[in-house]
Amino acid sequence: MRRLRLLALLPLMAALGGCKFEVLAPTGDIAAQQRDLLVISVLLMLIIIIPVMALTVFFAWKYRQSNAEARYEPEWHHSTQLELVIWAAPLLIIICLGAMTWMGTHLLDPYRPLDRIGSRTVIASQDKPLEVNVVALDWKWLFIYPEQGVATVNELAVPVDRPIHFKITSSSVMNAFYVPTLAGMIYAMPGMQTQLHAVANQRVESRGFSANYSGAGFSKMFFAFKGMSDSEFASWVREAKGAPDPLTRQAYLELEKPSEAVPATFFNAVDPTLFDAILNLCVEPGKMCMKEMMAIDARGGAGLESAVASLLPLLHDKHARRGTVFGGAPSYVVGICTPEELATALTLSAAGSSEAVSRRVDSGPVTGAGLPMPGGFSPALLPAFTSPLLPTSEADIGPRRPSNS
Repeated sequence: MRRLRLLALLPLMAALGGCKFEVLAPTGDIAAQQRDLLVISVLLMLIIIIPVMALTVFFAWKYRQSNAEARYEPEWHHSTQLELVIWAAPLLIIICLGAMTWMGTHLLDPYRPLDRIGSRTVIASQDKPLEVNVVALDWKWLFIYPEQGVATVNELAVPVDRPIHFKITSSSVMNAFYVPTLAGMIYAMPGMQTQLHAVANQRVESRGFSANYSGAGFSKMFFAFKGMSDSEFASWVREAKGAPDPLTRQAYLELEKPSEAVPATFFNAVDPTLFDAILNLCVEPGKMCMKEMMAIDARGGAGLESAVASLLPLLHDKHARRGTVFGGAPSYVVGICTPEELATALTLSAAGSSEAVSRRVDSGPVTGAGLPMPGGFSPALLPAFTSPLLPTSEADIGPRRPSNS
């Protein structure tokens, strides 16, 4: 019977044989330092754990009921030598772990630019980092190379021994960008930008993935990671430039729609303002960017006029974007028009009806006061405008208060 139980464990052992210890076999200097920190921490803790486990077994065996030779000392309560061992050893280990954690927290800060390529190679002044903008989509990864002017989906390629500066964000929900052989895990969040500095020290083909659950297609949210020589990376860029399509804003809006197991895709050019628009949740034409609304709020808000101008709430409607059944239609703040557009498209009616001072953004042209307004108007931050329906002096409206009061 015992042999049968051992045979039943063989399939489990075979399954464990397929495991890859990528965290313990890094190909980048940052990942190697993190590996060393992990190994040293475990070894320090084992200094306490192994003796405790061994003594537990020893005491249970020595003071078993059948051992009549074991000394029985019910009045024993203190030993100075034993107290020193019990408290001094853990205290020293805690001091060592604390020092390592403090140094590692600063030296391996993902926002800290690299000062070395490897353990024996410092970064020269001419070693310019490779800029890579990372966007977590549903359920795929978009990589934008501003310097090279190309973009890829689900494939990340970097040259060996060149510092890399990642700028990371998300299109809808929080994800986690993670390449185990390159560096640690960094969160990707909508409307926020995180950073990661790393370097690849070996030619490698591995994969990265999202380490944070983000919906139905999460289990297939992988991407290929390739560390290449300089010549191979140049050839890879030429291959990307030979792709048939550019990544425009309209192409991004189509790409942003949820999809799973997307093969590696290349774009031969990228709108230079796209990543900033993704970060500020304003890729759609005419939508006010988050940074513009923050600038308005910093100046005390748009005032009473903003209510009449029908500034819709700044919402990032993940439900509508992700194709869910429930949830309302996406809405957002429209951009404030330039004076010229106001003169031609926002002429307020003297009758003073509410329709004359409201606008609605839809698939067609924007209307104001019964007049059509082109959908491609340019957003701008403007001082408050006057209308027959609004007070025209400070005496009429009283002191202005901040919008968050």
